Amino acid sequence: MSIEVNNESAIAVDEAALQRLSVYALEAMHVHPDAELAIVLVDEAAMEQLHVQWMDEPGPTDVLSFPMDELRPGTEDQPTPAGLLGDIVLCPQVAQAQAETAGHSMMEELLLLTTHGILHLLGFDHAEPEEEKEMFGIQRDILVGFSMHERRR
Repeated sequence: MSIEVNNESAIAVDEAALQRLSVYALEAMHVHPDAELAIVLVDEAAMEQLHVQWMDEPGPTDVLSFPMDELRPGTEDQPTPAGLLGDIVLCPQVAQAQAETAGHSMMEELLLLTTHGILHLLGFDHAEPEEEKEMFGIQRDILVGFSMHERRR
């Protein structure tokens, strides 16, 4: 997997953990090992600009996903073809506020948001209750599996 993490925010983040999670999630979704993903962390001003430009909504948000080749999850027998998965943009400041509300660390929130962004890149959505149930179930399974995987490291 080619996963590039670029932190343009002023907040220190464990970029290696984001990379490890991304590899874990993409492998779990049977995405081709030659797929490419970019993760960019930006400050609130940059995120607000993107949020207005692409979603026509005011204020910064936590995560935005920009799919490229519209890859979809594969199976063990038939992985997703190689290609550009797309870009995920994260805002650590928004993640920090959400983490405090949720009672966990900013890094845990960023891992959740990265997983969420990857699933959006793979075509998942949560606009309808059934879609939300499916997407959030997969998201939870990936995060639990990754946490167990990290403990064994």
